[in-house]
Amino acid sequence: MSVTTKLTLTDNLPLTCSRSGTCCHGKTVRLNPWELACLSEAKGLTPRAFRDQYCDFGGIQLRFDGAPGWRQQPACSQYVPDFGCSVHLGRPLACRLYPLGRQRQGEELHYMHQGRDFPCLEGCPEVLHLPQLSIAAYIEGQATKRFEVAQDEYLELMQNLADSAFALLLESGLAESGDRQTLRLWREMGREEPEQLQVRLGPQWIDLLMLPEVTDGLHDPVAFSHQHHDLLLLKAQESFGTLDKVADFRKASELMMGLALHLGRGLGANPAELAEHWIKTAKEHGALD
Repeated sequence: MSVTTKLTLTDNLPLTCSRSGTCCHGKTVRLNPWELACLSEAKGLTPRAFRDQYCDFGGIQLRFDGAPGWRQQPACSQYVPDFGCSVHLGRPLACRLYPLGRQRQGEELHYMHQGRDFPCLEGCPEVLHLPQLSIAAYIEGQATKRFEVAQDEYLELMQNLADSAFALLLESGLAESGDRQTLRLWREMGREEPEQLQVRLGPQWIDLLMLPEVTDGLHDPVAFSHQHHDLLLLKAQESFGTLDKVADFRKASELMMGLALHLGRGLGANPAELAEHWIKTAKEHGALD
């Protein structure tokens, strides 16, 4: 059984980075739209070009298709042998925090690592001979602040998308009509593989979700995410137009929930668990399953 060890900011651990690159092999690195934009800037490409060359599932995950390295695991697409990360300045939060994880529940913020023993020691035992750092000092040195802000902003945007799906179900008369299909669709999307949900949403909505045409915002993830939210709402209003049939409200609710679930996966959440949580909430407000 997996054990999660929670840490405080004052805990001292062997958190000095090694140069062996073992952490750049065989991992899963998920991305939010702001991180995708930062990576593309560091690479000198447009977000679309970076996504199409180096990401999977519409941009929510970095591709690991490089030459096998540690334990013959494939390297991150951005890893250069004998050099390191080719987009180090734009690296996402998951890379900045590694081997730590981060979890926010309401106002509570926790850092942790998996297992009783500290990760990395097998792949990078040399770190034991380097000076230890407190969690707070390590986080500061990795310049995580803006990236943590971006993560929290996109968690809120994800919830806003889900709230739109709730409104389309609960405030339109759809739930009162006896509809049972909408929650089933939510559950189905939560259980789909990422490539399946990507196809269901379609390229236009995937592009809007992961490649927002935000004119100014890389220096400010709050402004970036707020502009992105406005663009999504505007497009939704243009697409839905006047909804006057049960099937129209169901389709719109399905779309907004699908966007929330796909973005949630990019934020490191489990879509199936998210879907069940939101289904439970909807049922508590009168929806039928």
